[in-house]
Amino acid sequence: MEITHIETVHSGWAKFLIATVRLADGRTFRREIEDHGIAACVLPYDPDRRTAVLVRQFRLPVYYAARAPHTLEAIAGIVDEADPAEAARREAREEAGLEIGVLEPVAQGWTMPGVSTERMHLYLATYHGRAREGRGGVDEDEDITAVELDLRELARLADAGELVDIKTLVLLQTLRLRRPELFLK
Repeated sequence: MEITHIETVHSGWAKFLIATVRLADGRTFRREIEDHGIAACVLPYDPDRRTAVLVRQFRLPVYYAARAPHTLEAIAGIVDEADPAEAARREAREEAGLEIGVLEPVAQGWTMPGVSTERMHLYLATYHGRAREGRGGVDEDEDITAVELDLRELARLADAGELVDIKTLVLLQTLRLRRPELFLK
């Protein structure tokens, strides 16, 4: 396969492209690509109090598709720094007012390989203290509230299908596998 042409149809926070692809037999087809770069995501947890901090925020695509008023998800953002781990630290400060400890890498992967160029770096990290009360985030379109949850309640939400953000599910399930004692009574 060969990409023979790329057309930019929008360039803003993300770029939206249309690629023309030629197959080995000469047939061509077109595909849309969403391009906004690398992202980092962290699930901060307190092993002593057995809590985690997530953020609740309005997500227009989720509202459009499911009329859900908000999502509950791990802290994430676009990587502007050379090191994705530093982006995770920055996002924890901006979105939840948290200073996190050592970042424990979980994985990195394509979030939607058929549509997007986004490659997400996933981390677990400990925190101590409390999350910021009130609105977080630094962009004018962010309406973010930090939420501290008991880890057993977070696991219950996941098991009941009520935790619908995939990156958050991956991080929570990884924490459950690596530190099962945090989820016991």
